[in-house]
Amino acid sequence: MKRDSRLSGVLHVLLHMAEQRAPMTSDQLAKAMQTHAVVIRRILGGLRDAGFVHSEKGHGGGWTIAKDLSAITMRNVYDAIGRPSLMAMGNRTEAPGCLVEQAVNAALDTSFRDAEALLLARFGEVTLAALAADFHARMAARSPSPTTQEHIHG
Repeated sequence: MKRDSRLSGVLHVLLHMAEQRAPMTSDQLAKAMQTHAVVIRRILGGLRDAGFVHSEKGHGGGWTIAKDLSAITMRNVYDAIGRPSLMAMGNRTEAPGCLVEQAVNAALDTSFRDAEALLLARFGEVTLAALAADFHARMAARSPSPTTQEHIHG
């Protein structure tokens, strides 16, 4: 089953943007993410609507983060990208006639709800500032090099 990696990808893009002091174009971000600029524009358009990023057109324009990293949580981003499904598992049949399957579904449904609530709560605790700090700690643990950009995908 294919996994939905949108949240991971969007967080990745946002952290690349946070490392830059100047606006980043869709083409620059697409290159960093090894994707197409149209994918970046689609993703960031939703984040712009949520107030997390800002875009400027024209020479010197591009995308910037519109809020402090400590004010944006993984939950905020998850909500902004449309709350994709967190669980890859599900019930075999949603409205079974079999009493055994009804019992199984009830237990699974409770477990899925509990797991989703726990995961969403954790998303709400992790800010982009915490992710950026983790990145910087990992970068500092590596051997020194002249630029941050070499460490990002190195």
